[in-house]
Amino acid sequence: MSRKVRHQVFLTQPVSDRLANLAAGKGVSKSDLLATAFVAWLDRAAYSELDVIFGRRLDAMTHKLDRLVRESTIELETLALFIRYVLTVSPPLAEDDQAGRAAGSLRFEAFLSQVARQVALGKRTLGDEVGR
Repeated sequence: MSRKVRHQVFLTQPVSDRLANLAAGKGVSKSDLLATAFVAWLDRAAYSELDVIFGRRLDAMTHKLDRLVRESTIELETLALFIRYVLTVSPPLAEDDQAGRAAGSLRFEAFLSQVARQVALGKRTLGDEVGR
């Protein structure tokens, strides 16, 4: 048990009455109730100090995350519009066009290989062309 230090506290009569009623209702001493309230207040003050210390960094991270979400939305919209355009202007292959389907499969495999290579190297084609 830790050593207790005496402090003298002055409360207004209404606050003193509320404290007495609360202590009687909970079955604890007024001193213990005040000590618990004071510790809670000090803990909140310490939390506020941490918020000041890390708040700026968290704000910067939030800003960067918002930017990533925005860029991702733009990229997805660009891809969707491109796909819609290609599907609109490209005629469908005939059922018996095996050569066309084979060429399409080869181009798709080359596309996937290029995407994998760019991702593995950490390159961004659009960023390089736009001049990020």
